[in-house]
Amino acid sequence: MNTCVRLIAVGLALVALLAVARGEAAEINVLSTVGIQPATPELFSQFEAATGHRVVVSYDLPAVLKTRVLEGAQADVLILPSGMIDDLAKQGKIVGESKKDVARSRIGIAMKADAVKPDISTPEALKAAVLSTKSIGYAREAPSGVAFDRVLERHGIGEEVRRKSKDTGSKALEMLAAGEIDLAVAQIPVIVAASGVDLVGPLPAELQTTTVFSVGLATAAQNRAAAGALIEFLAGPSAMAVYKAKGLGE
Repeated sequence: MNTCVRLIAVGLALVALLAVARGEAAEINVLSTVGIQPATPELFSQFEAATGHRVVVSYDLPAVLKTRVLEGAQADVLILPSGMIDDLAKQGKIVGESKKDVARSRIGIAMKADAVKPDISTPEALKAAVLSTKSIGYAREAPSGVAFDRVLERHGIGEEVRRKSKDTGSKALEMLAAGEIDLAVAQIPVIVAASGVDLVGPLPAELQTTTVFSVGLATAAQNRAAAGALIEFLAGPSAMAVYKAKGLGE
């Protein structure tokens, strides 16, 4: 048995013991950023199989989920960028000591699978590629979009590029694959997991931003024991192996 398989087996065994100790199966409501979605379906399936609990997840952009939480949306567990978890904890929406950093991701550029890929290896090459592209899509409120806007402003091309860009929400890669835009900016693991598109490359190191994703217990959680077990699993060694395999362990 290799190390990765052994870690998964040990992690699931521990979760199973937690489930036995805590009684009947529960339904756990999760609000999760799309940035970690390449890994979570597999992890939730493992957790459900080991514990009998059921995970009901809603994916969206972090800013949208934060607004929902502040407006009273019911949730047991939240998976969001680390800073947003901290902010919600300060506002009494997340149990602060429950926070655990679980994954991280860098930002990349994507193009349609059959497109000729430009050089983006340096800041100047990226600038040239962005300026020569007819249309660009990214989620302006997502961590990747906020960081990309900073890159545009740093190069003094923010206004010019935004005139030919679309705020795609969470649909940038779908729109790219459909030919509705020519270039997209998103988290690298999300790009790699998408169909019909290719990763051109990461943003140059000088312009790169790494997003740390964290998990936390909602103060209004209705299933605290089961939610706590899920949080421990998502922050455990077997989950870390899955994040790494999906490009979220950089």
